[in-house]
Amino acid sequence: MKRLRNSITVSVVGLLLTGCGIYNQYEQKVEAPDGVFGTNEDIASAMDGSSLAQMSWREFFIDPLLQRLIEQVLENNTDLNTARIAVEKSEESLRMARMAYLPSLYFSPQGTLAKFDENPWSKTYNLPLQLSMDVDVFGSITNKKRASKAILLQAQIREEAIRANLISTTAQQYFMLQLLDRQLAILHLTDSLWNASLETQKTLWENGKSYSTAVNQMESSYLNVKTQMVDVRRNIRATENAICRLLGTTQHHIERQEWDSSALHHPEAQGENGQRMYDSKYLKIGVPASMLELRPDIRMANAAMEEAFYNTQAARAAFFPTITLNGTAGWTNSAGGMVVNPGKLLLSAVGSITQPIFARGRIKANLRINQLTEEDLQKKYVQTVIDAGNQVNEAMADCQAAREKHAYYHRQVQVLHEAYNGTHELMDNGKANYLEVLTAQESLLNSQLSEAMNMYKGAQAVIALYIALGGGTK
Repeated sequence: MKRLRNSITVSVVGLLLTGCGIYNQYEQKVEAPDGVFGTNEDIASAMDGSSLAQMSWREFFIDPLLQRLIEQVLENNTDLNTARIAVEKSEESLRMARMAYLPSLYFSPQGTLAKFDENPWSKTYNLPLQLSMDVDVFGSITNKKRASKAILLQAQIREEAIRANLISTTAQQYFMLQLLDRQLAILHLTDSLWNASLETQKTLWENGKSYSTAVNQMESSYLNVKTQMVDVRRNIRATENAICRLLGTTQHHIERQEWDSSALHHPEAQGENGQRMYDSKYLKIGVPASMLELRPDIRMANAAMEEAFYNTQAARAAFFPTITLNGTAGWTNSAGGMVVNPGKLLLSAVGSITQPIFARGRIKANLRINQLTEEDLQKKYVQTVIDAGNQVNEAMADCQAAREKHAYYHRQVQVLHEAYNGTHELMDNGKANYLEVLTAQESLLNSQLSEAMNMYKGAQAVIALYIALGGGTK
């Protein structure tokens, strides 16, 4: 009968604790909004089981020089090393939280010399081992351990996010160098062509077939190209310095290939003057669920909700009693008011229970604060998913724009090149004035630089799409 009563008591206590929820495991109950990718036709055609984000960064960036550069950045970058250290700190905190179940053991020897009036010196000593243990009946230690585990998960995901950001930044800076090299090559070619035009104009002026104003304006345009070359060289130096900062090294030359020498993310995307790189046929975005599983910020938001959940559970557990067991074992020659030699073995055990009654509102307020934090993080999780979908939409829109503009720029360069050659021939034969030649030259140069910049923006958009889908974390 007594055994039955004990079983019933244990069952009732268990049900009460379960009802309070202090031992419940975290389950995500916040649903992501529908239609997170929107209704863009290009996005709809790119939604299938596969995703760019499932590719490792080595598969996505197939340029060997870029791969080596990214490896060096990931090995030496200060921010990433700081994130690694933060993970190790969180691992130690979790290890400490797990050890909280175990008793603490201390050795605290004491010795006393005492003398009263004319009596001889009294020598006493204690050599105790003191043991103290908190009994986790109401889940306080368990919930703190689970919260520490969620904190570790956030630190690990934060490291992945920093890694992905470094990969993206390094790749964009690398392609910026390629763009600047391309622009410098265009300006070098323009420099030689415009110098020839200037010499022709000087010859016409010397032969009385042109005016000095034509020579001056032609020379002014030629010098403008020279200043643009200086600006591009300076931008190359600045970009190399930025990459060196990512590498954690002093300034040095960054080795790179020429633009369009290798496909960005897929061998078949090479060709057609780079236009395929932005084609939705090769830009597989997967399904919304894959983004939720891969994006570091979404996973971190979920881990933050998990931490808040367990913090709330621990705050609930604070309303229940705290049970502590203390024990002492050791040698002493001080037995109350009597000194004995040699010393004797002393054993003691104490159990204590502390039930909060009035804590000036601290326990209740702490619970409410944790509940509000949990509610806030749930709303932020939804907003994080919405922002993620918006980033994917923006990146796809940029890819669309780059793809559509690429054909126009390419044709524009061809047309203006023909116009420049024709106008120059007419000027050589005295059938066109210098203004027509200047206009043709400047239009051709601007269209060539714009075409190169559009190709860079397209590559930038593809990289942004890869990161927005959760790529770069492996």
